[in-house]
Amino acid sequence: MIRGDKMKIHVMENASQIGKAVGSLFVDAINEKPDITLGLATGASPIPAYKYIYKAYEKGKVSLKEVKTFNLDEYVRLPKNDPNSYYSFMHRELFDRTDIKEKNVHFLNGNARDTEKECKRYDDMLEKAGIDIQLLGVGRNGHIGFNEPSICFSKGSFKVKLTQSTINANKKYFSENPMPTEALTMGVGSIMKAKKIVLIATGNAKADAIAALVNGEVTPVCPVSILQFHHDVEVYLDKAAASLL
Repeated sequence: MIRGDKMKIHVMENASQIGKAVGSLFVDAINEKPDITLGLATGASPIPAYKYIYKAYEKGKVSLKEVKTFNLDEYVRLPKNDPNSYYSFMHRELFDRTDIKEKNVHFLNGNARDTEKECKRYDDMLEKAGIDIQLLGVGRNGHIGFNEPSICFSKGSFKVKLTQSTINANKKYFSENPMPTEALTMGVGSIMKAKKIVLIATGNAKADAIAALVNGEVTPVCPVSILQFHHDVEVYLDKAAASLL
C-alpha cells in the first residue's frame, strides 16, 4: 500500500484480488452499520466486489435489508428495464442476489420529462440521506460518474452530453440499440460530500487517469483529480493501472 497525505493507494495483482478487498471493506462496513447509505457505481470495475458481497450474503455473513443505495448515474431516454440501463445492471449484478429492499435503492430517472426537476429531487434525497461510502470507477479521460472533462467542476446532479471517448468505451455493450449520447449524473460536489470514497481502476487504459489523480494538478479537465481534496479516499489498482505512478 502507498500512503499519501490523505489518499491510501492499494496496488494488487488483479481484478479478483481487488474485488475481494473492496467487497470485504463493504461487508465489514454494512455489518458495523446495518442501515448504512452507499453510493454505488456501474461498469466492469465493481463487478468482482459486488460478487464478493452477494456471496457473503449467500453464506449468511451479511444482510442488506436495511442498506440504502444511491447510484451515480443513468442513461437518458433508455427504458428502465433495458438490459443496458444501470437500473438493470445493479439488479443483475447485486440487488437481485441479496435481501436489499427495492424501496431502499435509488436511481436518477433518465426518462423524466423535466430533467432539471428530477436532478433537484435526487440532490434533495442525497442531502437528506448522506452517503457513508461512495464507490467509484474512473474513465480513461478521468471522468467520475458521468462528469466529463469540463471548464468547471459540477455541483449537483445534471444532464450531460457524453464525450466520444466515453461512447467508444461503452458502446460495445449496446449490440441491439444505439448507445444513448446523454446521461443524468450525480455531480462532483455531491460525490465529494461522501464521508468516504473508494475508487477502483484496472488496466493500462486507466493509467493516465490514475497518474493525474495521484500526482497531477487538480483541474476539471480531469474530474477525478478533485479527489485529492477529499479527506478519506482509498484507491484500489491492479499493476497495469498503477504503472505510471
